This record gives sequence, structure tokens and C-alpha cells, in this order.
Amino acid sequence: MPTYAAPLREFRFLLRDVLGIDRYANLPGFAEAPAELVEQILEEGAKFCEGVLQPLNGVGDRHGCTRHEDGAVTTPPGFKDAYKKLVEGGWPALGCEPAYGGQGLPHIVSLAWNEMVSSANMAFGMYPGLSHGAYEAILHHGDDAQREMYLPKLVTGEWTGTMNLTEPHCGTDLGLLRTKAAPQADGSYRITGQKIFISAGEHDLADNIIHLVLARIEGAPPASRASRSSSCRRCW
Repeated sequence: MPTYAAPLREFRFLLRDVLGIDRYANLPGFAEAPAELVEQILEEGAKFCEGVLQPLNGVGDRHGCTRHEDGAVTTPPGFKDAYKKLVEGGWPALGCEPAYGGQGLPHIVSLAWNEMVSSANMAFGMYPGLSHGAYEAILHHGDDAQREMYLPKLVTGEWTGTMNLTEPHCGTDLGLLRTKAAPQADGSYRITGQKIFISAGEHDLADNIIHLVLARIEGAPPASRASRSSSCRRCW
């Protein structure tokens, strides 16, 4: 039977010997994360990934998600319980801003944690991974009202998030995006277009899913870097 052993020895070497994490104790986040604490966090994360997530990897391959007639989706057996444990352990909040309920740990700690999750069970890791992508987009580009509404729920894992990118004619090539975002008088955007294959677009892990729609603002330059905008809507 396949097994997974988190590379804690390699993490220790990278954090202590290569990066010298203690040298950054004067920076935000690092002062509250001495090397000993970071090592304890990663050790607990390794236990979770090895004992909870990796055993579900084969389960996900064999069963997959189940789509019901009403459009609802049930994740593979064990995924919902594993997600509950993930949330209870505070793992989604690891590197998030304390202002929204996060733990404020350095990004390098979250990076190591995410590497373990992806290695142990990539399919499961897509759910919290996409949620964190939505969190980052709203944190850096949302307004204050959006941050206050969405971020605390995404940080705790009570809500999850997605990125609506893929379109039938171009897959995930941002440069060929056709979905349009037309500014409205009230500050909102009218979205027109078609999206397909939205990863984690429907599931039974959380009560609410936040969908960020990638669209091209009318009149924007053709380069993909300048053609992205996000519009949030609540899905109940």
C-alpha cells in the first residue's frame, strides 16, 4: 500500500541552514514564529497529512465525486470528515492576516504545509488551495466591505472559494479570455460569457462557496496581465 512520509528533515535543513529563518525575527510574522515553534507546527502538519490525507488518496481515485440529479456534488468517502478536521485544526488560517482571524505566520511556513498537503493528497488539497487563492485575491484587490464579508469565513474554512477561469474555446489561456466585465453605475460589473470545468465549483465540504469570475474589462489592453478582473457573487 502506498505511504507518504513528510520531508521534515529537508524542511529543517532549508529553514535553518539555507534560509536561516531566525535571522528574520525582526520582520512581521517571524517574531512570533521562532524555529522551534515552526518545527512543531510542521511536525503536527506531517501527522495530519500522513495519517488523514494520504489514506484518502486512493479512495478519491476509486470513488471520485458523485454528482446528483439536483446538481449537488458529494465528495469521495472520508473527504468531508477530513475537511472538518482540517478546519478544526486551524490549518486554513496558517498564513492569513490576523485582522481576519488568521495566524499571521510567515509565508514560508504555509508553503511547507501546502507542499505536504499536495504530496499526500493533491485532489483534496485543491479545495483549501483554491480557497486560499480566493482569499488572496480579495485581500489584495477587494474593497473593505468585501474583505469584511468574505475573508473571515475563508480564513476559518467555514466557506470555500474558487476561481472561474476556464472557457470552452481556450481552456485556461488568459490571453484568449472572452468573458467580459462591463462597469455599472452602482460600481458593480455586468458579467457576460461562459465558464466550464470549475475546480471545486460544487461540493459538500462547506455551506457556502465563493466564486471569483475572471473576466476582461471592456476596452482593456489585449495582454492577459492587464485583462483580469474579479467579480464576487455568493452561491447558496
